Amino acid sequence: MLASEIQIRDPFIVAHDNLYYMFGSTDKDIWKALGTGFDVYKSADLKKWENPTPAFRPPEGFWGTHNFWAPEVHKYGDNFYMFATFAGADSLRGTAILKADHPSGSFTPWSDGAVTPRDWACLDGTLFVDDNSNPWIVFCHEWKQIGNGTICAARLSDDLKRCISEPVVLFSSASASWSVKISSSTKGIEGYVTDGPFLYRLQNGKLLLLWSCIGKAGYCSGYAISQSGEVTGPWEQCSEPLFAGDGGHGMLFRAYDGRLLLTLHSPNKTPNERAVFIELEETKTGLRVK
Repeated sequence: MLASEIQIRDPFIVAHDNLYYMFGSTDKDIWKALGTGFDVYKSADLKKWENPTPAFRPPEGFWGTHNFWAPEVHKYGDNFYMFATFAGADSLRGTAILKADHPSGSFTPWSDGAVTPRDWACLDGTLFVDDNSNPWIVFCHEWKQIGNGTICAARLSDDLKRCISEPVVLFSSASASWSVKISSSTKGIEGYVTDGPFLYRLQNGKLLLLWSCIGKAGYCSGYAISQSGEVTGPWEQCSEPLFAGDGGHGMLFRAYDGRLLLTLHSPNKTPNERAVFIELEETKTGLRVK
């Protein structure tokens, strides 16, 4: 099948053993229905994809019941770890960590529930390993709980089972000139969205944090640059988004032919979401569409 035939949000690509593995939010109703799990698609060329196979199905008694969102798969040590968002009947939305010995799964629960703060509404956790080999989780504190959504970071234990530091706020959504205030008619609140953090080190050493929000034309993706080169910042926002055409929650990866690609989903309306691939190039100060 072609990417244009696959309904998927929050696409995430793992390049492994000369294949591409694509993960994402793939439940038909990710908003209200009980969560089914996560699937994985495989491709040799990013154009034709095999039929999906199950990468994760919740075991009996699993704490997450709804909102199976944004699975990311990272190789760490000799294993692969899936960072994914869940909400439970008695638990706020948060990111938990699953483990497998191969990117195709099957993944099983690794952390004891969410590793993000249990009294925070959190989502979209991603893994970052700093220059001292310390693992971090970078995640969003949801705007629906705090108004001005933030992106935060916390140190993880070396086995990725739990956080071992208090979270620090990296920046808020309103710090970007291209983030606009939105309202939720169902919640009766207004605020600024943060979604989908992903960290990337330029070849010149600069550390970038890709993230998404709502812009003037809808869902969009841009990035911030760490002025210290460390995950703790301080962070300076780029002047305009990389992608402003109703698409977001992206990540960056190198294709086997050397191209730097941004993948995100566009448009942002269910059930029309599709994975889009955009070639980028590095500049002295950041990224631009090639």
